[in-house]
Amino acid sequence: MLEEVMDVKKGVLLINLGTPKTPTEKDVRAYLKKFLSDPRVIDMPRWKWKPILNLMILPHRPAKSAKLYQQIWSDEHGSPLQYYTERQTKLLQERLPDYIVKYAMSYSAPFIADVLELFEVAGIDSLTIIPLYPQYSTTTVGSVVDDINQFYYKRARIPALHIITDFCDSEAYIRVLSEKIKREYNKFKPDKVLFSYHGIPVSYVAKGDPYRARCDLTTKLLTQRLEGVPYLQTFQSRFGPDEWLTPSTDTTLKELPALGVKRVLVVSPSFVSDCLETLHELDIENRDYFLNNGGGEFRMLPALNDDAGFIDVLQRLVEQG
Repeated sequence: MLEEVMDVKKGVLLINLGTPKTPTEKDVRAYLKKFLSDPRVIDMPRWKWKPILNLMILPHRPAKSAKLYQQIWSDEHGSPLQYYTERQTKLLQERLPDYIVKYAMSYSAPFIADVLELFEVAGIDSLTIIPLYPQYSTTTVGSVVDDINQFYYKRARIPALHIITDFCDSEAYIRVLSEKIKREYNKFKPDKVLFSYHGIPVSYVAKGDPYRARCDLTTKLLTQRLEGVPYLQTFQSRFGPDEWLTPSTDTTLKELPALGVKRVLVVSPSFVSDCLETLHELDIENRDYFLNNGGGEFRMLPALNDDAGFIDVLQRLVEQG
């Protein structure tokens, strides 16, 4: 019996959103087309959405987005999101020598189905899957689960699956992020800490998406450890005409200087790897909003990225999952 347990082949799959292959208009268009074609991301009848996507968005938005990607692209490492996801995978593999650890992306290579096939060929018996989104949303984790279910539909053999659908209340995650915030807070001494989460449409929450509640819980757990640090919670990355979660990050940062907030530390708890939304939207665009409206100093806290503490979090999720 012991020998049978020892022979179990175990795997870990980390999953993130994806990234253009290069910061060119062509590759950005291919990435956006796949991303914005996901019905979990755009909850609209396909007959209504496809003409908007193909005739109004894809002819124009890729060129604009490519210029933004070019500003955050690394000459050495390429896409920051790809680089940090690869680093997280490599470092976690070093921690878990008895596992096969890989990563996949929802909307770019390596795709989820392709990596699941590699695990299948390797004869994996038990697979832990960690979508790299601390707060569950139908737009992210829900989409990942769809891809997993689609792959295993009618498969002759399915391994034991352990899907970590949310880890914002993980003690290890809250501890590591709060300690990183506290170190920066003590050095910088901001007037406010701004927790900026990626937004979603209000209609998604009305249909049952618990994302807003999970963001609220994250902020609550973090601030309990931060001992009276003054803070605000906002939402970023609005897209399209629908009503999105508020207050919005950009509006808040424009208004804060007039309220006497001259030094702000921005934290993005919904991102575990730096990407376009942290490096450009927050640290460039929203920095300008704050400074141009009378702000004094703006500081962006880097995501957890390949911090050893975050690799600890991932290891705990695997071992406890």
